[in-house]
Amino acid sequence: MTITVLDTCSAMRRVLRAPAGERADLLRAMLDPMSGMYRYFPGEVDLVAMHRMGSGFPLDRDEDRCLDAVETLERAGAWERVQAALDSALAVQLEATPDLRAPDITVLLVLGDPGDAHFVDHSLGVTGNGGMSGYVLITLWPFPENVDRLEATAVHELNHNLRYSPGGVVWDPATVTVGEHVVSEGLADAFARQLYGDELGHTRIGVPHLHDDAVFEKVLTGLDVTGMHNFTAWVHGDRHAERFGATPVGLPTGAGYAAGNRLVDAYLAATGQTAAQALHAARADVIATALRHGG
Repeated sequence: MTITVLDTCSAMRRVLRAPAGERADLLRAMLDPMSGMYRYFPGEVDLVAMHRMGSGFPLDRDEDRCLDAVETLERAGAWERVQAALDSALAVQLEATPDLRAPDITVLLVLGDPGDAHFVDHSLGVTGNGGMSGYVLITLWPFPENVDRLEATAVHELNHNLRYSPGGVVWDPATVTVGEHVVSEGLADAFARQLYGDELGHTRIGVPHLHDDAVFEKVLTGLDVTGMHNFTAWVHGDRHAERFGATPVGLPTGAGYAAGNRLVDAYLAATGQTAAQALHAARADVIATALRHGG
């Protein structure tokens, strides 16, 4: 199994320095190695449109600001750090689960849109997508907190990728529940915390509600909800639901992450496992065990 972090540093510079009319094609070429992420989408996927929908950097403004952000990431050694973190994390995971089999993984680190208020203010300038086996996409604005957490962010997404790789947990869109999504976020954070500690390993949007009992109890009422269009509200919260046209359910930003951490922490404490050992723990077992032990 090989992990390849794409050289988006030089590719983003080419896009941002090109004449405006050439940028979309250059961006499409940069994104093409990630096209397999969308293999289950109906019809042909417009990679540039997906970039825009995912709060990727703009093609028609903020060029200098974005170029400065690329420089910030390069000075921080972002691409090398992500590669080293993923290679190290994979070694830890294979030691815990030596029979693990997964495809090679392609990783894309891309700047987010500094003019997207939702991305900057509510997502805190970072989003990740690691749930599609073989691909990890991290969209980030280099606020100092995000640069500090580069490694933890990457291994969080790696945990998702390995959990849902062939032979692991099956994410069936017809039957998957909010509970699976919540548990997966808790497991991914627990893995990042196993490697980098609590301060860096927690996903930032979940931290304000880690000890909020009312939020935890509310999330518990939605664990059996199905229909992936409902997941954003229960996991990311109402503001994210409104952004993507879903129905709010009365939860703050990051609620599902906070609840997932509590459930997984209780499960790991009760079973004596590490997060790496619990990679493929069944959602129902995690929840039942955690609630029995006061999660």
